Amino acid sequence: MEYYTWVLTFHIMAMMSWMAMLFYQPRLYVYHTEHQNKKEFVDVVKIQELKMYKYIGVPAMWATIISGAIMLYLNPYLLSSQAGGWMHAKLFFALLLVIYSFSLGYYRKKLEKDDYERSGNFFRAYNEIPTILSLFIVAYVITKTFSLLFTVITLVVGSFIVYKVYKQKEKKVS
Repeated sequence: MEYYTWVLTFHIMAMMSWMAMLFYQPRLYVYHTEHQNKKEFVDVVKIQELKMYKYIGVPAMWATIISGAIMLYLNPYLLSSQAGGWMHAKLFFALLLVIYSFSLGYYRKKLEKDDYERSGNFFRAYNEIPTILSLFIVAYVITKTFSLLFTVITLVVGSFIVYKVYKQKEKKVS
């Protein structure tokens, strides 16, 4: 436990860097998609997408996962039944963030090849997902409890927000 606080500090810093990518990468995809007819602009955005994903997001994700695993090794009580199950819920939503992160890599590769299968509105709505998932993670960590009511309400409200963002009218690009 001597090093636990240092590992936790590193874990939080890595998570903040990873979340920065998760929040900004889909926004780059919105710009890329909505300005696809402006080659010079798209070429710059492609570079930003690559650097944000490959050099910030992926290393920060792995640093978050590894430091989290070390913390669980140092404090296995967190996974015990006496801890209340909140860590299991947190890990489930963290796994969804990992899957989301890899999906951003998938979309980056598609856009890199000028394959525009998704709209700007799709990426605007997709951009809300890490906010919803991080809400669960932060709530479970702070309260050290799992609340089914909180989870259901957040999923319903979050789904409604994503739907409304997706259904908004496409913006005209000049």
